[in-house]
Amino acid sequence: MFTVNCKHLLLLSCFALSWLNTPAQKPAHPVKPTNSNTAIGDSASSQIFILKNGVNEIDHPNADHNPRKAWVRSAIIPGWGQIYNKQYWKVPLIYAGFALLGRAIVVNNNDYNLYVNEAFARRDGKKGNPVFKGNSASANDFFQYASNSNRNVQISIFGIIGVWGLNCIDAYISAKFIHSYSVDNNLSFRLGTDVISQPMYAVNTTPYPVPALKLSMGF
Repeated sequence: MFTVNCKHLLLLSCFALSWLNTPAQKPAHPVKPTNSNTAIGDSASSQIFILKNGVNEIDHPNADHNPRKAWVRSAIIPGWGQIYNKQYWKVPLIYAGFALLGRAIVVNNNDYNLYVNEAFARRDGKKGNPVFKGNSASANDFFQYASNSNRNVQISIFGIIGVWGLNCIDAYISAKFIHSYSVDNNLSFRLGTDVISQPMYAVNTTPYPVPALKLSMGF
């Protein structure tokens, strides 16, 4: 007679149940490579990388926009990086800064030469420039005027270098925003204008509106 041990029957039952409850493995599918333009993440914020028809790509991240190209172009020709970023309104501001600083260099350099010549003339007892007729300043005073003008020339030269550098920094930062961030009205960081009222420090004080800048940040 065939007898079955209860212990063996229990083990056999557990094995059968575990086999029935085990799901069949599905074949793995290869994952298609994606890039930053087509990648769709789990959050809604990653959808902004997918540019649809009718969407202004200037206001949304564009992985093809290269920040390095922007600052290199601005380093070669000021304003070229801003044109690459399609921020054409910044170009006149850049060259207006160059024009003002260039004019300051010319004016102060002419004053420097004028003061130096007058200083040497007064030191040597010679006839000076008719422009300074009636001016009782000494030769040392004119040397000081010339020194101030020379300092202004140097400051203006450094100013031109500074404007050139700021032009490169601005081009890079703007390109970085275009490359990586959304710059449309859905931003949680916005800067705008507003009108505020002055605080009342006395009972008889009448508050009056004052223009101000308003910074709004959303978290």
